[in-house]
Amino acid sequence: MRSDPRQYAPPRAPEAVAVPIEVQQAAKDLAEGPTGAMIIAAIAVGTLFVGWLAFYFFLFLPRGSIG
Repeated sequence: MRSDPRQYAPPRAPEAVAVPIEVQQAAKDLAEGPTGAMIIAAIAVGTLFVGWLAFYFFLFLPRGSIG
C-alpha cells in the first residue's frame, strides 16, 4: 500500500506542538491587527512615491515639453 504524502504526520516531539489558546485570547490578539506590517508597507509606498516625485521634478520637468 502506498502512503499518501498529504496525510497527517504526527510530530516527532511533544514540544513541537503549539499549546492551544483560549478563544477570547485569540480574539484579543487578532483585534489589534497587523500594525507592524502596515507601517512597513506605508514606509515602502512612501519611499516609492518620493522616488517618483524625484524623477518627475529632476528628470522629466527639466527636459521640457516634447513636440
